[in-house]
Amino acid sequence: MPLRGKELIRKIREAFPPMQAEVLEELFDFLDELVKVHDFNELKAIVAELALAHRDTQKELKELALAQKRTEERVEELALAQKKTEEEIRLLTKEVKKIKDDLENVKDHLGALANTVGYTLENEAYKYLPALLKKHYQIEVTEELKRDFVEIAPEKYIEINIIGKAKKEGREILIVGESKVQPKISHINEFLEKLK
Repeated sequence: MPLRGKELIRKIREAFPPMQAEVLEELFDFLDELVKVHDFNELKAIVAELALAHRDTQKELKELALAQKRTEERVEELALAQKKTEEEIRLLTKEVKKIKDDLENVKDHLGALANTVGYTLENEAYKYLPALLKKHYQIEVTEELKRDFVEIAPEKYIEINIIGKAKKEGREILIVGESKVQPKISHINEFLEKLK
């Protein structure tokens, strides 16, 4: 207790009977322990600061809630866009497969057409080659030119597009030829390898 309080207690003991002095002393001790005006003002200021902080926190929480709502809406939009993209990819994959199947079909048709043109070319060669060989090379075809398989080793055959017997200057020769719609050097080399 401050010095002023002790002085006050001494005066109370002198002025009042002991019983009253004791009650007054207890009253002063009690009042001394009570919150002082200064302390109360400090508490009011702290409470005011806490109220402001609470209000700011509430405002920030509302802003966060709005931001979260916007984020959830955006995520939902992205999910819908992804679903749409997946559907478009599925349709595109289906179309690509159809194009691939159509391309395979075209390849088959082109292969068949190439074979038809090749056989037609061979058939035309059978007709016109004898006259051409006679006119330009003095070769007389003595056996009809045809397509045939020739055994080159036991049980091993190769296909020859044009084969037939002929004579040149009285000597018998064998005409062997290959017919190609689009001949390439590699075709010639393969054919020469067959003849070895």
